[in-house]
Amino acid sequence: MSLIIIGTVAFDAIETPFGKTDKIVGGAATFASLAASYLYDKTKIVAVVGDDFKKEDIQTLNNRGIDTEGLQIKEGEKSFFWSGKYHNDMNSRDTLITELNVLENFDPIIPDSYQDCEYLMLGNLTPQIQQTVIKRLKNRPKLIVLDTMNFWMDIMMGDLLDTLKMIDVLTINDSEARQLSGEYSLVKAANKILTMGPKYLIIKKGEHGALLFHEDKIFSAPALPLADVFDPTGAGDTFAGGFIGYLAKVGTINFNNMKNALIYGSALASFCVEKFGTERLKELSQQEINNRIQQFVALSSFEIIQD
Repeated sequence: MSLIIIGTVAFDAIETPFGKTDKIVGGAATFASLAASYLYDKTKIVAVVGDDFKKEDIQTLNNRGIDTEGLQIKEGEKSFFWSGKYHNDMNSRDTLITELNVLENFDPIIPDSYQDCEYLMLGNLTPQIQQTVIKRLKNRPKLIVLDTMNFWMDIMMGDLLDTLKMIDVLTINDSEARQLSGEYSLVKAANKILTMGPKYLIIKKGEHGALLFHEDKIFSAPALPLADVFDPTGAGDTFAGGFIGYLAKVGTINFNNMKNALIYGSALASFCVEKFGTERLKELSQQEINNRIQQFVALSSFEIIQD
């Protein structure tokens, strides 16, 4: 059974306090699928690019075992492009250029070979596209994870609320959770959002980790303190890919496995920020991942000694 990731495969141009790049490969589906591929070997993507996307860049995905049959290539058109500049704190950024290009009329086509989908990651696209993907699958996947953002809350709240009724896990950041719920307290926000459809809610807090909510349970995953963060672009998508990749690997959906998935997602995201774009994600070893997981375990491991 396969894991399908829907999202963007794109070009980015990035400037941070550590340097800048020309056009490099990015996009939510790229980061998420690379992360998932270290945990699950039946990862497939659905996305669209222009004919400016190089064959060797697609081969990079194939080299990680990622199935790209669902990657549409539009002849005579350009790929989605985003350019941004990060501030010194690396938490805030300015968008310099956004060119939708092929993404403007993206119609997600699900190949027949993808109909065995058991795990579905819906990247940050319009709520209508996310709904279309779900409806085009002949059988409902075992787990549907959705990422969204404040932009869709601003202009398509009704459509977004309809989509939330169709999914299992929602992943958003803390400001988006407050906007979606109208509550400042993240606990109150989570309780309200969980009545909108999702069974599980992940609230990402950047350098402060992530929170997992399910019914009356809460789990807090730490973030690994890093000496240098070169480029945070794609960290959230990497987190999501690692999260669903782990769940696809273990094959059982419950709160304990969700907690472990959060740690795996956080660990892979911590690698992502160490170099520009996808460079670090293309070169990981299993030993590095295992060592990083142990670092996360050590961060929150303690023993209470009773007098």
